[in-house]
Amino acid sequence: MPTPAIPDSVRDLVHLVRHRREPVVVQAVRSTAAAVVSYVVALALSSEPAPLTAPLTALLVVQVTLYATLTTSVRRVNSVVAGVLVAVLFSTLVGLTWWSLGLVILASLAVGHLVRVDEFVPEVAISAMLVLGVARVGATAWDRVLETLIGAVVGFLFNLLLTPPVWTAPAGAAITGLAARMGELLGHMRDGLTGRPGSAAFPQAAERLHEARRLDHDIVQVDAALRQAEDSLRLNPRVKESLLQRVVLRTGLDTLEICAVVLRVACRTLTDLAKARPHGSLYPEHVAAALHALFTHQATAVASFARLVTAQISVNAEQAEEDLARALDAARAARDRVARLLLEEVRDDPAQWQLHGALLAEVDRVLDELGVEKRTERLVEELDRARPRPEGVLARLTRR
Repeated sequence: MPTPAIPDSVRDLVHLVRHRREPVVVQAVRSTAAAVVSYVVALALSSEPAPLTAPLTALLVVQVTLYATLTTSVRRVNSVVAGVLVAVLFSTLVGLTWWSLGLVILASLAVGHLVRVDEFVPEVAISAMLVLGVARVGATAWDRVLETLIGAVVGFLFNLLLTPPVWTAPAGAAITGLAARMGELLGHMRDGLTGRPGSAAFPQAAERLHEARRLDHDIVQVDAALRQAEDSLRLNPRVKESLLQRVVLRTGLDTLEICAVVLRVACRTLTDLAKARPHGSLYPEHVAAALHALFTHQATAVASFARLVTAQISVNAEQAEEDLARALDAARAARDRVARLLLEEVRDDPAQWQLHGALLAEVDRVLDELGVEKRTERLVEELDRARPRPEGVLARLTRR
């Protein structure tokens, strides 16, 4: 008996329910609700027939994190109030002409920089122009201030009572994706050693170098996702040990960034070696096979390190740490074998000894950065540096 087809509406509903906890979905629902509530409150308190400033303010204030909402609310309210005051001052002196409009915009932008509203500097000029362009300047100005305050308060209460989502999962996925791309690069470096003719060795090595340079763009994207996750952990009552989670993610990205730089240098070394050997393979077959195994273990270690950084519970963390330790042991054993084989190569052909030594040094640097002991030491240092010191807090209070 054939299975009945599932209607599209039911499939869409299942998909929506499955992704209802996605941070993007949660943020969209929260922003919409805050804008509607602020509009209803402004209708009751403001004399304007359509107080759209309140939902606009709430929509901009309800950021993805509580920490960002606190800082954004203050800056946005300051920008609107500053713009209104500039408009009221100019309306008492001059009317609305082309030159007075220019003076209002120039003065508003200058005031915006003076009150340090950062990205809301244009909002000062916008508020001033909107208020200056109406006939009843006084009433409209204070209605606009009231609507801005309503939107800011509603947005703040929404983030205070309905805690924003924690963005650690997208940050962890970004770190895992970066590790996967580094693993692909190591795989391509490994495949370029398997006895290719010298005529194709240099273009392939140059392509690997360009691929390594493209990792910089990936690191920038991961850093943006990580900053968002760090802000979502600050002042979040649902998160325990937020400092530890922030430090774990940040130090993990720092380590992968260092490894990416070292891999780029290793690709440069292989490119120089391919340039120096235009009519032969990079390495003999037995050396290429040993390097093949070494790069394979390195890729496994990078993937295990990413799993260790993004592990959320202790059981997963312990398993990831064991996997990383095994991968590093295998990589170090392969590294020692490669070192012995390269030493023999240098004795037979000492012309490129510096490139062989540089490649070994770059392998050692990656393995050292991924080491469990090195990571524990870095975590302790960063946690100690990030914790506020009592004497530092006392000194700041004394200055204030």
